[in-house]
Amino acid sequence: MGAVVRPKPKSIRLRGRSYVAFVFFPVVPIIDWLDEIDVTLNQSPGFFAGKPMVLDLSAVDLSQNAIGQLVASLEQRGLRILGIEGVGAERLSANLPPLLTGGRNAVVSNSEPKKPPPKKAASLLIDTQVRSGQSVVFPEGDITIVGSVSSGAEIVAGGSIHVYGTLRGRAMAGINGNLTARIYCQKVEAELLAIDGYYRTAEQIDATSYAGPIQVWLQGEVVEISPLS
Repeated sequence: MGAVVRPKPKSIRLRGRSYVAFVFFPVVPIIDWLDEIDVTLNQSPGFFAGKPMVLDLSAVDLSQNAIGQLVASLEQRGLRILGIEGVGAERLSANLPPLLTGGRNAVVSNSEPKKPPPKKAASLLIDTQVRSGQSVVFPEGDITIVGSVSSGAEIVAGGSIHVYGTLRGRAMAGINGNLTARIYCQKVEAELLAIDGYYRTAEQIDATSYAGPIQVWLQGEVVEISPLS
């Protein structure tokens, strides 16, 4: 009897890919926190559309049943949760989003005798217009765009954002906790401006008041906008 020749198994092709996810931090009372979510959704109905979202429960102590109710409440609002952080695995039932680990954390070691030298801030230069539907993400530092940003485009930077043209679409600076990050542009017609998670939507930006170049910065927890003189 001849030997059986088995087909060579196909190799599995894997690729790493990273996405910028919105992280929700519920606080008690949950019903008031959900009301704030409703206000945001009413102001910008499409802001969270198609975006990965993570639920961080480290600031609350919820039972398994309460977590399920919270996830269901968010899904009723059209918000699909990719995963959950800040809670023990025993609190998550099989029908809930999975527990996520491995996010970026800053760890300070008291045993380290010397601080490493500060790294020079990285920057990304784009010398073309950013068109509708395009997303530019650079968590390592500043983004400079020699041109305009179209409506429906998205700029996400770990540092500041510089636009030498009209800024439409969404601009999110300081996404890694950089409170000193700023947004600069020659003209603002943006759908959203954000620094370190604090934001203004189009409804909160009176573009008619800013005919020329402007800068955006964070004052406490308020996103401020002023003309560049």
